[in-house]
Amino acid sequence: MNSMKPKVFSENLKELILTCGLSRWEIARRSGVSEAALSRFVNNLRGLTTDTVDRIAPVIGLKFTSTKLSAKELRRKA
Repeated sequence: MNSMKPKVFSENLKELILTCGLSRWEIARRSGVSEAALSRFVNNLRGLTTDTVDRIAPVIGLKFTSTKLSAKELRRKA
């Protein structure tokens, strides 16, 4: 059995921000999100709103898709 805890979304997002090849300043400039907000997020001081994530995502090469789970699938995951 795998005892490793899976990464949560915010941890994956931080990793992408830090490894995308752009500085936080450049991500901020391209997305319209303040560099201070990015810095607070990366340093675990604040979270990001979904609107902010939507603005950052295309800049760092992240594309979201959605899949609706059935009620049966949701019960299984609980």
